[in-house]
Amino acid sequence: MQLPPRRADAQRNSARVVRAAIAAFEEVGPAVPLEEVARRAGIGIATLYRLFGGRDGLVREAFATFFVEEVQPLALAARAAEDPWDGLATALAATVDALAAHRVLLDLARETGAVSVDVAEAYLLRLGDVLAAAQRAGQVRSDLVVRDLAAVVVMALATAHSKDPGGADRRRYLALLLAGMRPRDERLPPPASTGFGRGTGRGAADATTSGCAGG
Repeated sequence: MQLPPRRADAQRNSARVVRAAIAAFEEVGPAVPLEEVARRAGIGIATLYRLFGGRDGLVREAFATFFVEEVQPLALAARAAEDPWDGLATALAATVDALAAHRVLLDLARETGAVSVDVAEAYLLRLGDVLAAAQRAGQVRSDLVVRDLAAVVVMALATAHSKDPGGADRRRYLALLLAGMRPRDERLPPPASTGFGRGTGRGAADATTSGCAGG
């Protein structure tokens, strides 16, 4: 179905603005003027406001686009990997790297309420399939749940800091966390029935979005 010319133009303009905003937030900072975003996208400021309503709407769309385009595919690639552990470890490492590279956008998304639990849930449920495959293969401890994957991402991301632009610390501590996921004879303590440790699925998504954005 072909879109009417005006609607198609609006979609193209929206996509240009979102990509310009993602880049501008990281390059200029969280206070980048919307006029600068509009200039980078090659549109007028009035068009930007008509499309997004203002800064909060733009941040919401920018974060959703970033997550769908750069983070969700990592879970799909993990599901396609021949070795479940390799797929899982690679996806977690790439997720931490992607989130660390967009800390300004993450902080803005937290401040504006743009971090969507539904978006993160879709990612984690796919990654949960890889976790289950790795457990069946005896590559990962059997008492891990999807919620634990969210915790790994949050904890590794918490070690990222501005004085380590190469990411040495976050890679070191992610490796430590991954080593702790390998099979062990001793069992983990049970998670809390409420709060960060509860269940899987939507609870894990909530932990990821709140922890990653607020770290």
